[in-house]
This record gives sequence, structure tokens and C-alpha cells, in this order.
Amino acid sequence: MITAGTRVAGVIGSPVGHSLSPVLHNAAFAQLGLDWVYLAFEVAPGEARAALDAMRVLGLAGLSVTMPHKEAVADAVDELDATARSLHSVNTVVARSDGSLVGYSTDGNGLVASLAAAGVAVAGRTTCVLGAGGAARAICHALAQAGAASVAVVNRTAAAAEVAAALAVAGGVAIGSVGTAREIAAADIVINATSVGMGTSDLPFDPALLHAGQVVADIVYHPRETALLRAARSAGAITVEGLGMLVQQAALQQQLWHGAMPDVAVMTAAVA
Repeated sequence: MITAGTRVAGVIGSPVGHSLSPVLHNAAFAQLGLDWVYLAFEVAPGEARAALDAMRVLGLAGLSVTMPHKEAVADAVDELDATARSLHSVNTVVARSDGSLVGYSTDGNGLVASLAAAGVAVAGRTTCVLGAGGAARAICHALAQAGAASVAVVNRTAAAAEVAAALAVAGGVAIGSVGTAREIAAADIVINATSVGMGTSDLPFDPALLHAGQVVADIVYHPRETALLRAARSAGAITVEGLGMLVQQAALQQQLWHGAMPDVAVMTAAVA
């Protein structure tokens, strides 16, 4: 039951009417027995700073941030953690007891966690990331931090690929590079970090490049089995659905907000 003491969190973005985040997070709050509620807030492009001002005034405990506000929020929070600072992108805002707002990014670690949940270890593996947008950049950074041997970025625009690849640094060692079809075929782990395949049967690259022994992950979760994952499975590759990343990054957000890690199985069941 919602009371005057119920803590409020939510997601800001445009559009957010399709978001699964309220279902995910409210299931987590219920499982943890927390008196919290999570709502979706439609925030027009250019209004991210105003939304954070409202967060302060209204006493919201936490925010998820989706497109198109991730970079604007990075500019507007009081502090950034190291990952969010490197990416200049925020998908999670935590309200401290002193009223300050801290920005984090859980996207990349969510992808790595989804691979781990599927029994796929990143350490020592060659990886290839399709795309160079915000999600791709976060994933490149997280793969390097998780011990990947290399991160090749394949993107239509080489300059954007170079920016994403430059984020793949661990222990001061750069392991990122701009890749081509050759790197897709050679990689141990291939990750589609583009929106290609969302609600369509489109493929981000020629599936003939795929083969048995590879792991193919897709951040697209609608449909849950994308055309890429079907093609990868047909080629004998291990596949990892995008819903896993969505759930895992949300679980990491929960931990940042209140300190407890929810049961990801409960969250997954809520949206499956």
C-alpha cells in the first residue's frame, strides 16, 4: 500500500510509454519488502536539468535515465562515478541524504552480468561490439574492465567506432580497435549493441560470418529472440537474449539506490 512514507523512484525519457522498467523495479521492491514505488515520467528532450531539479524538490530517491537524456543528465548531476565520467553518460541517479545527486552507468556492467548469468566468462576472450552509440560505449568500457583480451568495434562511421574503442581500457592498457567483418567472424563473443532487429527481422550483419563456438548476445529484447539470435543459433553459436541485460542493469540500479540486490529471477519473471 502506498502511504505518505512511500519512497518514489522512476524513469525519465522520451518516449517512456513502452518502458518495462516500472514492472521490473516494482517487482524488485515487492520481493525485497521495501516501501518504494517506481513510476515512468515523460520528459521532453532538453528538459533533463529541469527533471533533476524536480527530483530534488520532490525528494525522489532515485531515477533511471533513458534516451535522449543520458548525456544531459551527466552534465546536470552534482557528481559522477568513475564509469559515468569516462562515458559522459548516466543511466542511474542516486539521491544522497545531503540532497546531492550522483550519476552512475549500469548498462555495461549489466551486459557483462547477463553474459555471466548465461555461463559466459568475458575474461581472456576476444570480443566484437556492433555499434558505437551510448550502449555500445558502455559495453566496450565494461568488457575491458571485465578482462576481455580485445574489443573490436564495428560501426558504419569509423570516427564513432574510434571513440567507442578508445573506452576499452583496463589497467592503463588500451585493448580496443576499429573492426571489420573479419573481427566479427574471429571473435569469441559478438554483441549487437545497435537497435537493428528491434521489432523487425533485420540483421546487423551477414549471419554467414557466425559459426559454432561463438557466443552471440543482442541488447535488443523486443522480440526476445531476434533474427540475429535465430541465425546465430542455427550456426551453432551460444545465444544471450537482450532481456538479460535489461534486468541485470536494473538490479544494479536497485543496489545503488538502497543497498540491496534484488532477485533477478523475480524481475525476469515479471516481464517474461
